[in-house]
Parts: sequence; structure tokens; C-alpha cells
Amino acid sequence: MTMLNSRRDFLAATVSGLALGRSAIARADGRAPWKLPEKGEVKRIDVVRIKMHDGIRLCGRLWLPAHAETKPAPVVLEYIPYRTRDAYSAADDYWGETLASHGIGFARIDIRGSGDSEGLLHDEYLASEQDDAAQIIAWLAAQPWSNGSVGMRGISWGGFSTLQTAMLNPPALKAIMPMACSDRRYTDDAHYIGGCLGLTNFKWGANFKAVMAGPPDPAIAGPDWKRMWQERLEASPPIIARWTEHQHEDAYWRHGSLRFDYAAVKCPTYVVGGWADAYVHSVPRLLEGLTCPRKALVGPWGHTYPWLGGPGPALDWAFEEIRWWSQWLRGEDTGIMEEPMLRFYRPTATAAQSAPGEMSGEWAAEATWPSQHIRPRTLYLTDKGLSPGAGPASTRRHQSHNAVGLKTPEWVPFGQEEMPGDQRADDALSITYDLAPLEADMDLLGVPTVRLRVAADKPVAQVAVRLCKVMPDGTSWRLAYGLLNLTHRDGHDAPRRLIPGKPVEVEISLGFVAQRLKAGERLRLAISEGLWPLAWPSPDSPTLTLEPGGSTLTLPIRVSPPIEPAMPIRIVPIAPDKGDVVVTTIDEDGRLSVSGVWPDKPRTCANGTQLSGYGPNTVARITRGDPNSGIWSGERVSRYRRDGWNCELHIAFEVRSTSATFDIVETIKAFDNSAPVFSREAKRSIKRSLV
Repeated sequence: MTMLNSRRDFLAATVSGLALGRSAIARADGRAPWKLPEKGEVKRIDVVRIKMHDGIRLCGRLWLPAHAETKPAPVVLEYIPYRTRDAYSAADDYWGETLASHGIGFARIDIRGSGDSEGLLHDEYLASEQDDAAQIIAWLAAQPWSNGSVGMRGISWGGFSTLQTAMLNPPALKAIMPMACSDRRYTDDAHYIGGCLGLTNFKWGANFKAVMAGPPDPAIAGPDWKRMWQERLEASPPIIARWTEHQHEDAYWRHGSLRFDYAAVKCPTYVVGGWADAYVHSVPRLLEGLTCPRKALVGPWGHTYPWLGGPGPALDWAFEEIRWWSQWLRGEDTGIMEEPMLRFYRPTATAAQSAPGEMSGEWAAEATWPSQHIRPRTLYLTDKGLSPGAGPASTRRHQSHNAVGLKTPEWVPFGQEEMPGDQRADDALSITYDLAPLEADMDLLGVPTVRLRVAADKPVAQVAVRLCKVMPDGTSWRLAYGLLNLTHRDGHDAPRRLIPGKPVEVEISLGFVAQRLKAGERLRLAISEGLWPLAWPSPDSPTLTLEPGGSTLTLPIRVSPPIEPAMPIRIVPIAPDKGDVVVTTIDEDGRLSVSGVWPDKPRTCANGTQLSGYGPNTVARITRGDPNSGIWSGERVSRYRRDGWNCELHIAFEVRSTSATFDIVETIKAFDNSAPVFSREAKRSIKRSLV
């Protein structure tokens, strides 16, 4: 299964062999179909420098239709920190050639302080980054080859950057396509999960430090490259500690979070997500919150592009993108806005359940979102399980022992072994409520919610809720889940201690989900104190008590039409691939260890640069029943080599805790031709603030 083969493949986004498979789409009203423009010649400019107001020059590459100097063309911007000349060159070359050959320019610019751009990169999603993007858009619109219309696209960081730039409303920005990103940084961007500190905060921190400290290319920067690299190394902050300092949803996280001002985005927006990706939960919020022309598509894939599409099936996405940009940047009536607002893949199995093959299911659509076809159904947590009506419910207790979650090891899975597997072992350690086997098929589409009346015997506690599909053979597959730091019950910006023994009422969102459950299958709700190693455990091993009465599960039941609208985008099957990451779990003598290893996969880029390295290779350790025995550690190595240019970065982290602090060590080492040129170790002890 290819969620992506590895994080390096995410940056490389290898696209060999892709081709446009469709030239026209029939219209529902019988009018002549919009046709894909004839393919033309492309002019590629390998070094573009754009001067910002403060004198810093941003560097990138540009692909233009050959006719643009006499017949100006629109241009699409992708603005990310992932090195357009080497690490991301394959994807950039593909999209540059594809868009420009069909009359749409493509600009790929490295963010300030990354790749070959001047300046320094201090953190994610800075205001200066968004201001730079607005200046780039103005520069692109003002060029003699431009028709003045600019679009913006991107996945992950690029999706965030796209949404955040659109919030500034640059006059020339006419449409956007954000993919695999979120409108709310605190809750849905790797660092915190329901107010609980996530393992991905540290893994992504190691990757991001390698991005911030990467060397510029001497072929572009010239002899000044060593000075630029040294400045980047010196300026590289202890970024993991910084993120860990902001344990609540404060101004730091609200910056760049569209969730708090949907009206800020006014240009047409096409949102793309995947069911196997943690970022999918923003899709319904964006469709509901935005008022501009908008569309969304959710496929079966993980944190990847629709045309790569693992676990599959994938899509011939280039045609859809060209349609979108032609509609809004060239003023052509492509028919794309006459189609349903939301297209989605309706699975009949989870990604892990289908592995190593494609996720089983079919494409479906909703004309609008929120949909008129969703009927909420409330089930009660009773002594008989999940019941359609209220009934007797006994008090039930769950003692935290830090062992629930081994079957859910990763927030953003990049391979089959990181996917949430058969949940039976975790279910056995949880409080569970089962629904009777279904007598008929049932479709879920939307956000299930759980209301609990719960008490804890400590002032800080977590509650984790997993919604699973139990098959007739007894296997249990996670459909959705939610995690909540109970001190955040009044909001992530207003934590409040629990009073030991006093029940509180909480509502937990389980995230956006779609699934067709078959007759004979049943639903299970599993409740535990925490999920390890997904999130750092509560400080003092609390015991949860579920109080009788009032606890419910509300399901979004879709009343599906007998015939779904036709899928206009060509479906592309992909070969099974389990991915590169190797996850090893050891559980012996009360000691737990989960390790993830990414093998070194050297590759040579089109410009001759050899990229190699590994990681972040991580190990999470803990002793059952002792939350402060936990240790998370990881290492990332990146190498850049070409014709005497030989740079290497070693990034590492380790985090431990007491009941009062998080103790973090971050190290960075750099080598030039194997000689050490920089080394720094940063140690921080950060107060736990109800986390």
C-alpha cells in the first residue's frame, strides 16, 4: 500500500508514467463539452529571483506556455520550503510541463530561508511568509507574459500556505486549490490531538529542522553558499521546544488558522483530502464555513496527491486541475461548478483492512454540504451495549496503564505498517459498547460525536474514543476516533483542572468519516484513558469513571440515492505497495517499545544532485502503569552530494517527562565534505500546563 512510499518520496513525489487520460467531459444539460486545450510547447526558466520589499531575493523555477510572450497566460503558484531544484524537482517538473503545455504557467518558489532562497526560516507559517507570497503573486501578475490572473495550489505545507495567503486577498489571486491541510493549526496539524501532546510534534520537528538548516545549492547561490548555510545553521531554533511551550490554543496557533475567520477567503476554493489522512477533518468545515464558490473532493488516499493515490484507487488529477484553473484563471465555462459540491469515495473497508490492495468502495457525491441526505441517529451507552433507546447503564471504570493504542501508532500514516490495524487487542483493554449486528447496509458520512458523563480521580486526564467496525469473524477495524484532554472540556484556549471524583459532561468529535457497513457487521465504541504512543500520557495514571445515564453516540447516517452521480475524473488503479517504513512493537515484562525505521533510499535528481539519508527513525518507550517512564527519541539524516559538494545534516531529539515538566533535548550537527562545521545541543525543561 502506497500511502507514500516514504517521507522522502513525499518530497520527491515521483510522477513518472503519468499522462492525461481524458480530453473532454460531457455536460449534464447536453451542451457541448469543454475540451482540454491542445498541448503546446513549454519554456522553462530554471532560475527565477524575485526581490521582496526588504531586499531579500526568493528563488525558484518557472514554466510558461511558449506563446505567453505574445499571448499572455495565467500562472499557478506553489510556494513551499521543499527545494525545487532537487528534493521536489520531479513533482515540479511534472506539474510545470503539464500546466504550461496546456496554456497555464507554473511558478515554484522556495520559501524564504529554504532551498535557494535568501533569508532565514524560523518557524512554520510566519506572517512574513504570507506577506512574501502576496508579493510574489503581485510580481507574477505584473509580468508581460501574464494575463494578470494567478492561482495557488499546494499539499500539506503548501495547502496551509495557500489558505493563509488567500486570507490576505491579494488582488491578482483568483482561485486556490489547498490539499491535505487544515483550517485550525492547534487541533489538526501534527502538534496536539484534542489538547494532548502528539508524537508527530517531535517527528515533524526533526524533519522541519532539516528543512530550516538545509544548504543552498552552490550552482545557484555561488561562492556565498557556505555563508548562507552557516547563517541558517546558527539561526535554526530548538523548534520542538517552541511548539511544546504552546500547550493551549493561544495566539501562536490561532495565527494562520482560517477556522476563526472564514469570511477572510473570498476567491474560489477547491479543497482536496483523503480518508486515510489526518487532515481530512477540515474538509466539511471549509465547505460549511466558506461563502465563496467552493468544491471538495475526498479520496481513499492518505497524505498524498490524488494522482499518486495510495492505497488507491488514484485519479487522473491533471485534467481536473486544468479544468479548475481554466474556469477561474481564463474565464472559460468548463462546467466544473455545475457538478456536485462534494465528491467522495465511499469505502466498504478501511485502508488497513483492504491492505495491501486498493481500498474497496465506490465514488459518490453530494450536491451541497451540509447535505440534506444526512440523518443523525443517536445511540445510548447502556449495559446492553449501544442501544437505540435509553436503558440501564452501570458505572464503569478504566485504569490508565499506557498500553491502549499500540494498534494506532501514527497520526499521519505513510505506509501500511503505520495504519490502524486490527483493534481487538486495544479493545480488550478498553471499555466497549457494541451495537447489534446490522440487519441491512448502513452508510456513514459526516462527523460522529460522543457525549460522555465522566469523572477522573486526578486533576488531569484524557479520554480516547474509537469507533470500530467489527466483522463477523471478530476482527475490529477503526473507522474514526477522538482524543480529548479533559481539562480542555470548555475549549482548547481555556483549560481547567478537573475536580477529582466530580463528573463532567463532554462532547468528543470523532472526525470526518465515510463508510458503508454491510449487513452482519456491527459497530463498537471503545473508551480508554489515552492512546499511546499517539499522544503523551497524562501525568499521574488517572482512573476514569463513566457515570450512568446520558452518554450517547450520534452517527451521521446517509440516505444514499439508488444511483450515484457519474464520476467525471478518470480512475487510475495503482499497484499494491506496503511502503518502506518498518514498525516494530515489543511488549514484554511490562515494558513497551514502538520503533519506526525508514531505510536509506539514495536517488539522483535531474540536476545531478544525489540525495540520501533516513528518518526520522523513532523509538517510543514506556513502562506499563508509569506514565513518566516514557521516552520518545528520533534521528534524521540528510545528505546532498554533487561534484565536490558534499553536505550532511544530523538531527536528533529526545523527550522525557516528570509529572511537572517535559524535558527535551534537540541536537543538530552539520558536515561539509565529512568535516564538522556546526554542532549544537539545546536542552529545555518546559512546565506541563494541564497536559
